[in-house]
Amino acid sequence: MRTLFSQAESVSCKEGDFPASCRRLHYHQLAMTQLAGTIPVPGGDVWFKRVGGGPGLPLLAVHGGPGLPHNYISSLERLADEREVIFWDQLGCGHSDRPSNVELWTMERSVAEMDAVIHALGLNRFHIFGNSWGGMLVQQYALDVTSEAASLTISNSIASIPRFSEMVDRLKTQLDPATQSAIDRHEAAGTTYSAEYQAAIRTWNETYLCRQLPWPTELQEAFQGMGAEIFETMFGPSDFRIVGTIRSWDVFDRLPEVSLPTLVLAGRFDECAPEHMWEMHRRIDGSQFELFESTAHMPFIEEPRRFDQVMRDFLRSHDNL
Repeated sequence: MRTLFSQAESVSCKEGDFPASCRRLHYHQLAMTQLAGTIPVPGGDVWFKRVGGGPGLPLLAVHGGPGLPHNYISSLERLADEREVIFWDQLGCGHSDRPSNVELWTMERSVAEMDAVIHALGLNRFHIFGNSWGGMLVQQYALDVTSEAASLTISNSIASIPRFSEMVDRLKTQLDPATQSAIDRHEAAGTTYSAEYQAAIRTWNETYLCRQLPWPTELQEAFQGMGAEIFETMFGPSDFRIVGTIRSWDVFDRLPEVSLPTLVLAGRFDECAPEHMWEMHRRIDGSQFELFESTAHMPFIEEPRRFDQVMRDFLRSHDNL
């Protein structure tokens, strides 16, 4: 995308949280209603984009992975006719810096990165949306960081890695025997580069990740820009063998501490089982639960019309609280 012009300006972060360098914000105007730039965060610089505007409070959209950049959630730009929608590529993927330092890839640093982005962008009253890993990150943020957020949307996510491992094992048994066998054999042998294994993973992804075929361009672009080191360090080689830094992550019993108005979105065919997300909803006082019957993991792609209506109604209802 062609840059029309650029400018730099300073925005204050909360004093004491981050060094002064984290308060520099560099902008590039992409179009009449889009601004993009970079923000220093712990570990490097991250890319962000601000889209649209309107009377509603801004929406900060947090992508998944970890390491799958913002492209696949760009559908949320449809909401930018009522409010500003803000995306950023988390450190290590997409347009952001990709430091080669595995010690960076922890939940704690990710929360610090999110807090740095929020303060650098000057967000006071705003909504938070997180999908998949992004849903995990926003839960941790809401539990551990005091902010002026107006609401929280947890989309197609989990509150416990140990419970997720059980979900994955169960869902794998529902695949055809040949696909199950290919996954198990190549995972055990370490031959996940093989064509047979990749075909099996394609079946998994088209069953439990996104059922709209062919996959839209934004989802394909996200996988092309993925930060493999982040995923492998935090999760492991795959969803079937989670041995990374967040292998024991679990906030399920802390969910009653979430005080923000919360929307929980689940998909009938999701690898993040809707039954688990229902239990998450039950533990968050006053939360709203929405099940998308034709969706796996990405309702903004798979059921866009209903997704947009659910999001618009929820965000509007919490704009002025």
